[in-house]
Amino acid sequence: YASNCQACHNYGAAGAPKTGDVASWVDRRTTGIETVYANAINGIGGMPAKGTCMDCSDDEIIATIDYMIENSQ
Repeated sequence: YASNCQACHNYGAAGAPKTGDVASWVDRRTTGIETVYANAINGIGGMPAKGTCMDCSDDEIIATIDYMIENSQ
């Protein structure tokens, strides 16, 4: 998270859901967690695939999404 995600997700850059912003994560989770994972892995809107962490595995991206959601409840 600290290396590749916080630059956008701490501040909401390019529409990124901010870590800690309950409402923005609730909205995304209504699509289903598998969709949230797929969007993070494949990219969506202003977010490139894997948030520019091309060295990250899909499991690492999923763990990061889980971290952000857990800290946004």
